Amino acid sequence: MEITEIKARLSLQTVLKHYEIQPDRNGMLRCPFHADDTASLKVYPKTNTFNCFGCGKNGDQIEFCTLKEGSKHKGLLKATELAGEALSQPSPKGKEQKPTGDKPDRHENHTEILTHIFESFKNGLNHPVSVKPKEYLKGRNLDYTRLELGYNSGQFHHRGQLGETDKQSCINAGLLIPYNGSVPNANGTTYTAFAKDCIIFPLRDKQNRIVSIYGRSITNNDKSKHYYLKDRQGLYPGYPNPNTTKLILTEAIIDTASLLQMPEITEEYELLSCYGTNGLTEEHKAVIKELPNLEEIIFFFDGDKAGSEAVKKYQKELLNELPGIKLTAIETPEGEDINSLSVAYDTEIFIHLLESRKLVLSSAEGKELSFLTEESEIQENEPPPEPVITTGKLNTRNPDFITYTTEELQIIILGGINLQQLDRLRITVKISRTDTGDPLHSIRHTIDLYHADYLEKFIGKACEQLETGTTVLKRALAELTQHIEQYRLSKIESLKEQKPQTRQLSEQRYLKAINYLKSPKLMERTNSDIGRTGMIGEENNRLLMYLVFTSRLREQPLHVISLGSSGTGKTYLQEKISELIPEQDKLEITILSENAFYYFDRKELKHKLVLIEDMDGAENVLYPLRELQSKMKISKTIPIKDSKGNMKTITLKVEGPICLAGTTTKERLYEDNANRSLLVYLDNSPQHKERIMDYQRKLSAGKVNGSEENELKEFFKDMQTVLKPVRVRNPYAELLKLPEYIFKPLRTNAHYLAVIETITFYHQYQRAVKYDKSPSHAGVGEAYIETTLEDIEWANHLLKDVLLAKSDELAKAERSFFESLKNWMEGNNKTSFYAKQIRDVFRMHPSKIKRYLYSLSTYNFIRITGGNRFKSGFEYEVIATDEYKNLENAVNTVLDTVLEEIKQKTSGSGGLQVAHGQNRPLNGKEINKINAVVQ
Repeated sequence: MEITEIKARLSLQTVLKHYEIQPDRNGMLRCPFHADDTASLKVYPKTNTFNCFGCGKNGDQIEFCTLKEGSKHKGLLKATELAGEALSQPSPKGKEQKPTGDKPDRHENHTEILTHIFESFKNGLNHPVSVKPKEYLKGRNLDYTRLELGYNSGQFHHRGQLGETDKQSCINAGLLIPYNGSVPNANGTTYTAFAKDCIIFPLRDKQNRIVSIYGRSITNNDKSKHYYLKDRQGLYPGYPNPNTTKLILTEAIIDTASLLQMPEITEEYELLSCYGTNGLTEEHKAVIKELPNLEEIIFFFDGDKAGSEAVKKYQKELLNELPGIKLTAIETPEGEDINSLSVAYDTEIFIHLLESRKLVLSSAEGKELSFLTEESEIQENEPPPEPVITTGKLNTRNPDFITYTTEELQIIILGGINLQQLDRLRITVKISRTDTGDPLHSIRHTIDLYHADYLEKFIGKACEQLETGTTVLKRALAELTQHIEQYRLSKIESLKEQKPQTRQLSEQRYLKAINYLKSPKLMERTNSDIGRTGMIGEENNRLLMYLVFTSRLREQPLHVISLGSSGTGKTYLQEKISELIPEQDKLEITILSENAFYYFDRKELKHKLVLIEDMDGAENVLYPLRELQSKMKISKTIPIKDSKGNMKTITLKVEGPICLAGTTTKERLYEDNANRSLLVYLDNSPQHKERIMDYQRKLSAGKVNGSEENELKEFFKDMQTVLKPVRVRNPYAELLKLPEYIFKPLRTNAHYLAVIETITFYHQYQRAVKYDKSPSHAGVGEAYIETTLEDIEWANHLLKDVLLAKSDELAKAERSFFESLKNWMEGNNKTSFYAKQIRDVFRMHPSKIKRYLYSLSTYNFIRITGGNRFKSGFEYEVIATDEYKNLENAVNTVLDTVLEEIKQKTSGSGGLQVAHGQNRPLNGKEINKINAVVQ
C-alpha cells in the first residue's frame, strides 16, 4: 500500500483511538511524547495533523505512529495495519451490514474513491485559475483556507486522470453518471460528472471517513442548487464529540460551515447539519441518542415559515425519543438564515441570538409541545392550542430586590439569593397579581424551591389568596427556579478566581524565542533588552534577578531578597523583572495568612515564582515559605468532621520547589531568612536617581514607546515558556573556591554554584546534550549539559557585590555611611568628628546616626577620643581606614585568581580531565527528551 493511499484511508482520529487517546472538545490532549502536566498537543482533524506546543513534535497520522512505535519502519507498518482495519469497520448503526445481491455496501467500497476524488476537488479549489468558486465563497463569507471544502469543475475524469478501475469505482459511487442520449457529450465523453460546478462538502461517518458528498451549485440555478449522492449517508461536519453537552442543529450544510468559522461558537457548542427542513434523518437521530452527556439541543433554522414548522415537527420527534432533554430554539430574524447573517454581521449577533434562545415549553405531563410562534402562523383548520404563559423576565439589577414578572404574576425575591448552599434554594418572596392592585391579591412567604412537599402546600395556600389557578403559579415557580439556578451558577462562576491559562505559542513565536536563546553573547543581549522593557539602571541586579527567576524551572531554585531604604526602587526592580515571567508561573502576595499556604492544591506552587512585595509585613508566612525553600514541601494535619459528625484527621500537603523573591527596608534580616537567599542591595547613588528621573520625564512627555516595551515583555515570556527542565553539570566545580572572609560559607557556596548552573541552564539551546556511559533504568545514560568557563566568569561578575556584602561585618547601609564619612573627612582634612557635624552634613535623623555610630564603635571601626555625653557630645576618630578596600580587593582577587588557574589548566597540554559521554547538538525537541529521562 502506497503512503498516499494510507493517508487517504487512515484518519488521525483512528490512530488516536487505537492508542486509546481522547482529545478534549478543543482538540487538545496531553502530549504522549514528553512529560506533560497540561494539554499542549493540538489535533487538527480536518488536515489529519498534530502539533505539540511543548516539545515541538508535529506531523500527520503516519508520523504519530512513528513516534509511538519508536522507528519509521515500525510506524509505517502500524499505519498500514490501521489503514487496512479502517475499511472493515462496522456501519454507522453499529452492526456490520453484509452485501446483498449485486449491490455492494457503499460504506465498505466507496470510501476510498470518495476520499481520493475529494482530494482532487480540494486541489481544484486551491488552483489559481479557480476564480469563480472563490468569488462565490467570498460572497457567502466562507473561508476555504479554514474549512474543508472542494470544487468540482466536472473535469476530474478527463485527460486520463482516472484509470479504468478508478473510473468504474466513480460510476459505482455515483460520481460519474453514464450519458443516456445517443449523441456523446460535447467534450467527447460518455459520462456526466456528478455535482458539476459545485462547492463540495464531505459527509463523514463515525470513523471520520468520507462516505458521501454534498454539492452546492455556484451557477445560481434555482432548479438544481443542492446535490446529494444516491443512498445518502454520513453527517456534516462529522459525528459530534462523544462528550457533547450542547448541540446546535442547523437547517443547511452551508449554515453549519458558517458557524464553524467562529471559535466563540465552536468552543462551547457542537454543530450538526440537517439536510433541509425535511432532512433530520435516522442517522442524525441515532447519533444524537448515543451522546451520553447531552443536555441541550438548540434549533437554529431559517427565519421563515418552513423553518418554524420544521422546528416544531422535530421538537416532537426528539422529545419522544429523548425524554428529559432540554430543547431550545433560536428566533432567527425573519427572512434570514445563518449564512446571510454571517455575511451582514459580526460574530456578536450569533452570541446574542444564542444567549436569547427560547425554551421549548411542554405540558406538565411532558406530552404536548409548543414552540413560541406568532398567532398568524397557527392554521385555521387546526384546533387551537392550549394557552401558554409567556416566559417571564428576571430582573437582577438589584441583587437584594430581584423581580420576576409574567403576564399574570409578579414575584419579588427579598434579601437576595444564597450563593453558598447549592443543595437548597431558600428565598423570601412576595407574589402579587399583575392585573389588579388589590393588596389582598398578594402573599409573602419564605419557601425552599427544592422542598417539593412544602412547595406543594404553599402553592395551594397561595392560589387561594391570589384567587388564581394552580397551573399558573406552578409554571411561574418552575420557570423562576430555572432562572435562579442559571443566575446563581453564573454569579458563582464570576466570583471564582480566573487562573492564568498555560501560555500557547504559535510556531513563529516558538522559533523566534529559540533563535534568540541560540544567539551569541546571550547574556549581554538579555541585559540590554531588559533595559528596553523600562527597567532603568541596576544592570547587575536586574540580570541577576532575571536569572534567579529563571531558576524556578530547576530542581533547586534560587531565592532573592532586595534590600534598601524606602524609595530606593526595591519594589520597582522586582515588579519590572517579574513582568518578564509568564502569569501562570508566578504568585504575587500582598497579604496572606500562614495557614493559607497549606490550602493550595498539592502541586499548585510547584516551580512557581512567589513574589512578596514587603517582607516586613509578611512575617507570619515566612515559616512555611522557609520550609518550601529548604524541604520543598510543607504539610499540616488538621481535624475535620465526616458526614456522620465523627472527628477525624487529614493531612494537607503542598509540594515545591518554589522560587521566592521579596523586598525589605530592614538593614539586617533574620538570619534564617537571609541565609537561604541571595541578598541584593539597590544602587542609591545620585547618578542612578537622575537616570530614573530622566526616564520619568520622557514617560510624562510621551517619548517612551509603551507598545514596544510591552511587546518585548511578551517576548521574554515566550522565551521563558520554551525553556525546559534539563540537568546541569559543572566539570570545574571541584576547582572553585570562595574568599575565606565569607560568612556562612556553606550556603553561600551552594548559592554560588547554583548561579553558575542557572547561567548554563539559560544557555541550554547552545550546549550539547551528553549522556552518562552507564545506562540508567530508562535504558540510556543520564542526560545533561555542561558548564563552560564563560558561565563561571559571568557568575563571578554578577556575584562580586553579593559576596562582598556577605564578607562585610557591617550591613550595607552602615557600610555606605562609613565610606561616605571617611570620604568627607579626607576631603575636609579632618582627623576627628562630632555626631552633630555629621548630622548637619549628611542631613540624617539623629537616631539613625546614633545607631550607625554605635555599630561602628562596636566593631572597632571608630573610637571615642574626647567630648562628653551632655554638652558637645562625643568626639570620634576613624581607626580602620583601608579595611574595606582590602576586603574588596581580596574578594575580587580570589575569584579572578581561581578562574585564571582553571583557564591555565584547561589550556595546558593535558587539559582538564572530565568524564564525557557521547554528545550531539541540543535542540528544542530534544530538551523534552532530556526532561523525560530526568524524571
